[in-house]
Amino acid sequence: METFLIRALQLIVSFSLLVVIHEGGHFAAAKLFKVRVEKFYIFFDPWFTLFRWKPKKSKTEYGIGWLPLGGYVKIAGMIDESMDTDQMKKPPQPWEFRTKPAWQRLIIMIAGVVMNFLLALFIYSMILLHWGDSYVALQDMTYGMKFNKTAQRIGFRDGDILLKADDKPIQRYGVDMLRAIAEARVVIVKRNGREKEIFMPEISLLDMAKENPVFVDVLIPNVIDSVLPGGSFAEAGIRKGDKILAVNDRPVNSWNAFLEVMDDLKNDAIVRKEKTATLKVVFDRAERLDTVSLQTDTLFMVGTMGQMLNYKTTILKYDFFASFPAGIQLGVNTLKGYVNDMKYVFTKEGAKSLGGFGTIGSIFPKKWDWHKFWSMTAFLSIILAFMNILPIPALDGGHVFFLLYEIIARRKPSDKFMEYAQITGMVLLFALLIWANFNDVMRFLF
Repeated sequence: METFLIRALQLIVSFSLLVVIHEGGHFAAAKLFKVRVEKFYIFFDPWFTLFRWKPKKSKTEYGIGWLPLGGYVKIAGMIDESMDTDQMKKPPQPWEFRTKPAWQRLIIMIAGVVMNFLLALFIYSMILLHWGDSYVALQDMTYGMKFNKTAQRIGFRDGDILLKADDKPIQRYGVDMLRAIAEARVVIVKRNGREKEIFMPEISLLDMAKENPVFVDVLIPNVIDSVLPGGSFAEAGIRKGDKILAVNDRPVNSWNAFLEVMDDLKNDAIVRKEKTATLKVVFDRAERLDTVSLQTDTLFMVGTMGQMLNYKTTILKYDFFASFPAGIQLGVNTLKGYVNDMKYVFTKEGAKSLGGFGTIGSIFPKKWDWHKFWSMTAFLSIILAFMNILPIPALDGGHVFFLLYEIIARRKPSDKFMEYAQITGMVLLFALLIWANFNDVMRFLF
């Protein structure tokens, strides 16, 4: 419960900040061109509001709604999510959105997206200034990587050290590494001290990311680092430094493989409704092979920990002036990666993988960590900017699309057309929202 509350709080704080910045962009641009803003709300407020305030001599009401699906500014003379069509039937006024030149209306509409993207760049810059950039270079992972069966069929082998994808260095473990492998025609690895080319077939990043075990993972040696006192492994005589070679006649060449075998055996025992399982463990101690048999609880079968890896950490520090270009580059690369991955959304598997608030909340850390919080906020700000600029009615991008049409064709779409477009866009967005959160519920239940 505590983990849920911490993640929920992080999501609410992050989302609220992004909404304020986004809607603040529209608000500031509208004020710049003397367009009246009637409401500025965090979260939506159908039927009632949690808080509202209107300063004296101000035309704007500020408030907090109860439905945390975003926020809005109600701009006078504009067809938006408020669907205030009565206002559009009245004579146009000089302070209304509809009476302003198309280029001014265009700036007002893109201001929210611009502010979200600038916020992400600023956050990334401040992260690099305060924390720097720390990572373990793949080339420094001397034990190499652990590959699943799909990767091994392609030609990868456990212990391979990833070097390049199409002659571009692969520097660190993560989504960018998977993306580089998926898009490459040739991946170069170091195997037994020599470079080897692996020719890649067509493979989806989505397929790579969802596989279990994962396509590629950090290889952990099959050496015991510690044993739970009083546990079945300790009672069988297994101790720190022993090298596990096989469990129940299944070979083990890494700690990753050991955990996979144990997980399979645990599942088999649970299917058979057995509370204990018999394990025959072959291990190496000081270059001497030994075998032990032990009984272990199926709910807690391991009772040991693998060897901790003390790889060299690369730390990049940035001063104030260097942090901004580095932060901008990080933000641009993040946007490029996200845009590139959007193609998977339009596949059957991509549609199933869509997630709602549960998925978004789950990517925040279990404990409050400011570094991770700000990293996630910057990433979500980029997502919000990109999604909002898509040419879908009801989104900023939909308004931008129709404004560009107006500039090129030199005539406005009719108010009635804009109303229908707004309704269509809202229906599509709510359907997508329901589908994404339905996926969350199904993943939670099954």
